[in-house]
Amino acid sequence: MEWYPQNKEELNSLLDELIKDKADKDIHGLLVPHAGYEFSGKIAGKAFGFLRKRKTDKAIVLGPSHYSGFEGIRVLEKSETPLGKINILKHDFETIGYEHSVDNQIPFLQKLGFKEILPLVVGEINNEGIKEIVKKILEIDAVYIFSTDLSHFLPYEEAVKKDKESIKIIENLDTDNFKNIDACGISPLLIMMHLCKSKGWKPHLIEYKNSGDIIEDKSKVVGYASFSF
Repeated sequence: MEWYPQNKEELNSLLDELIKDKADKDIHGLLVPHAGYEFSGKIAGKAFGFLRKRKTDKAIVLGPSHYSGFEGIRVLEKSETPLGKINILKHDFETIGYEHSVDNQIPFLQKLGFKEILPLVVGEINNEGIKEIVKKILEIDAVYIFSTDLSHFLPYEEAVKKDKESIKIIENLDTDNFKNIDACGISPLLIMMHLCKSKGWKPHLIEYKNSGDIIEDKSKVVGYASFSF
């Protein structure tokens, strides 16, 4: 499956359309969706536009594992997109072959001129593991990109209601009600919430839509939201 165009010129042109320049302040990071660009690219692109005023050319991306089960964190081996090779930040993690939730963020970062990226795939992780990864990534002067999609395959109105509940929990960093979030990127979300709490950062919703807003089928939709913090 092609999550984004594999032709360099086509991908460059699409990213020009998707990345909206709304950078009015320096931010620490983003929470973005990871579906195919035709579905969630505009929602993600609005968020990535906030990075134009960043103070670093390093980025750490964390997304959930969809294809293999493991404990802890692994680094994406893939180091090239149609826009070219990426420089992967030094690390001491095991590697993993592929994960679209992370890979889908890399062209956005390349388009914005990021020089070094640490693409992390998150498996099952406990509280101690969360504390450890938060400590590790905070040692790096970087922008932090977390990725998750929201509810999956609910009827349109039910999905909107459920996603609004999840968005409220995320915005309030309400870890006590974390289990009420309906999302595929639960582990990256929890890491993000603990990271924000530790630094006093607050997530702000940029945009929410679901696949029913993009295509005609509203019987089973997937929710997408983007945040800055």
